[in-house]
Amino acid sequence: MLFTSYRVMNQVAEILADDLENPLLVQGQMAKRILLEKFVENDNAVLLATASFWEGIDVRGDKLTCVIIDKLPFASPDDPLLQARCEDVRRRGGDAFAQIQLPQAVISLKQGVGRLIRDVSDRGVMVICDNRLVNRPYGQTFFEEFARNETKPRFN
Repeated sequence: MLFTSYRVMNQVAEILADDLENPLLVQGQMAKRILLEKFVENDNAVLLATASFWEGIDVRGDKLTCVIIDKLPFASPDDPLLQARCEDVRRRGGDAFAQIQLPQAVISLKQGVGRLIRDVSDRGVMVICDNRLVNRPYGQTFFEEFARNETKPRFN
């Protein structure tokens, strides 16, 4: 499970800890490398993680068959760098959301989805728990971007 905030990740970890029979691995409990090793060793482990696990993680084959993403990965509006870049776009008459925030979120989501599909033979289930994907006009941008990929995921 990939989260956009530590707070939500830890809340879900607390809920799952009481009811889950599978080994529960939570980012912050141990070093990232050890966490990944334990995940790969345990066929039925559940891994909860945030930002650093959205990219650069390579778990091939049937060791990873489901990725659940809590929210579309928009950058925090409190990020000073994002604020400066958005202000620059607005000063030039542009749309900061369409030119900066949305493209960055699309790239981040593609990286998150990329954790599931590493090879052409990989298969799995991707669950995105953010209704903005279907309730906001910009949600179509995400679908269009994935439709351009060679993997051609099927959306239900």
